Amino acid sequence: MELEQEKARAPRGPSTPQPLEVAQNPAALLKIDIVRQLTGLGVTSIYAKMAKGEFPEAVRLGARCTRWRASSVMAWLESPR
Repeated sequence: MELEQEKARAPRGPSTPQPLEVAQNPAALLKIDIVRQLTGLGVTSIYAKMAKGEFPEAVRLGARCTRWRASSVMAWLESPR
């Protein structure tokens, strides 16, 4: 049990960058950096638009892991705003 708690509190290293090409797969789950590159929006703007219902909802995979469905982001990009 103690080892599990130590792992949970251990600092994490930098995450592996995701290639932009991953957005071509509709089933892919995109990291925030890819969503930013695709939309031209900043992190704050993405979350503000999500809160207003103006941007696709994120998928929570864990306490510190959020992703967006590529199909949802691409549909948002193609929709008139």
